[in-house]
Amino acid sequence: MTPSPCPPLLAAALDCAARGWPVFPLRPGSKRPTGHPASNCPRTGRCAAGHRTPEQRATTDPELITRSWATVPYGIGLATGPAGLLVVDLDKPKDKRDAPGGAATFQALCERAGQAVPTTRTVRTAGGGRHLYFTAPSGSRLHNTQGRVGPLVDTRAWGGYVLAPGTTLPAGRYELADEAPVAPLPDWLLALLAPRPRPVVVAAGPVSGRVPAYVAAAFRSETQAVATAPEGARNAALTRAARALGRFVAAGQLSRSEVEEALNGAGQSAGLTPSETRATVTSALNWSVANNPRSLVVNG
Repeated sequence: MTPSPCPPLLAAALDCAARGWPVFPLRPGSKRPTGHPASNCPRTGRCAAGHRTPEQRATTDPELITRSWATVPYGIGLATGPAGLLVVDLDKPKDKRDAPGGAATFQALCERAGQAVPTTRTVRTAGGGRHLYFTAPSGSRLHNTQGRVGPLVDTRAWGGYVLAPGTTLPAGRYELADEAPVAPLPDWLLALLAPRPRPVVVAAGPVSGRVPAYVAAAFRSETQAVATAPEGARNAALTRAARALGRFVAAGQLSRSEVEEALNGAGQSAGLTPSETRATVTSALNWSVANNPRSLVVNG
């Protein structure tokens, strides 16, 4: 058997999996996941019910991991949310000036909370920053933040990922800097990161003139279904809603713009990003309009 050209990366990926941390491959020398982006999703195969994100594709299955990393030196994306982790990303100033970096900001925040900087598993990033690993509280649903904790202090949780040690970029290599056990997330930091209640979008109804009652009811129902969809089912709900309402767009009973506006707002209310909602809505509406010619819809 020909020896694998990348045993260190395979071993690093398997080590993450053994800890219960799902991983997925990144393009060699890049932070970008392998596979297609949401904007180019064919909506077939594993994406038939909606685009599957890298977070959803991440795995701890040793067989799948070995198959992916045995012959190609992929980088390692660690899906923080499914791993039960929150990672604090302490960046360095981009312009190399004497401005305080993320590490100094985080230390000041710890001092303000009356605590020392926690001792926990720490990874040195390719750019010279630090990733501090923490276990997320059981039952919590923390998401990514950027600058919310402080300047140059970001966090990665549900909806995000970090590059695991062993991954190499043109700027350098991600390396384990402290092998300490992963510490619990400090209470003061949890208080800063706890999700704020988001408003639920409830569509009042179509605005493009008079429409049949069943069309207006479908408009409200589909929009509400998207706005209240749980994590893991949001893309699928958005795809279903856009395809359902696309029939009425094809029939001339709803305008495309009002359907796009309502579903984009509902998707973002559910927690999807603007780019995710736009890509999904556009693709699903295009499919529905193409498969429901106006004459067929009007004539039943």
